[in-house]
Amino acid sequence: MSTCNPKQALYEQFAVVAKALGNPQRLELIEHLAQGPRSVDVLANKVGLPIANVSQHLQAMRRAGLVASEREGKFVKYRLSDASVLSAFAAIRAVAERHSAEVESVVRGWFDRHDDMEPVSREELAGRMAEGLVTVIDVRPADEFALGHLAGAINVPLAELDGRLQELQGREIVAYCRGPWCVMSFEAVAELRERGFSARRLDGGLPEWQMAGLPME
Repeated sequence: MSTCNPKQALYEQFAVVAKALGNPQRLELIEHLAQGPRSVDVLANKVGLPIANVSQHLQAMRRAGLVASEREGKFVKYRLSDASVLSAFAAIRAVAERHSAEVESVVRGWFDRHDDMEPVSREELAGRMAEGLVTVIDVRPADEFALGHLAGAINVPLAELDGRLQELQGREIVAYCRGPWCVMSFEAVAELRERGFSARRLDGGLPEWQMAGLPME
C-alpha cells in the first residue's frame, strides 16, 4: 500500500472493500447474514454452494472488514461487522435500480408481474399493527424467524402458505421476508391475491425494519 500519497492510500483501501462487494454470491451472503449470525455450513446450504467456496468468500469479506466471526463451541459463526455493511449494500442497490437498464428489465419482467402495487411503508405498517388492522406474516424459513422477527408477526414459510390459509382470514395481510427484492414475499402476495385475500408486501424486509429501530422480537 502506498503511503506517499494519503489520498491514494485511502482510495486503495476503499477499492479493497468495493472489490469484496463486487461479487453476486457475496451480496447474497450479506443478505443472509443480515438475518442473523450463521455458520459456514448453514450459509452454504442457504446459497447452494460448497462449504469451501463459502468459506473463501467469507475470508475475503472478513479481510475487507465486512464480516466478523466468533467461535461457539465447535462452530465458527459469522455476522455482519455493523449496519454500515447493509448501508453499502443498499447504496449499490439504489444506484443499480436507478441507472441499470438490466435491473429495470428484471424488475419489470418478474417482480412487477408478481406485484405491481406500491409496498406498505415501515411507518404505515407500524401504525396499522398498533391499531390491530393487519396480519403480518414472515414468509422466511423457521430458522431465520427464530433469529429475530417483527414484533407481532407470525411465521408462515412460503412452502406452508397453501395449507395455512384458514389462519389468515379476516384482515389485510402484509408479507415480508429478507429484503426489498426477496422473491418469497412477492410470491406470497401473488398467491394470496389469487385466493381472494387482500395482501400487500412490506417495503424492505427484516434488516430495514430493524435498522429503523422498529419493534422486534
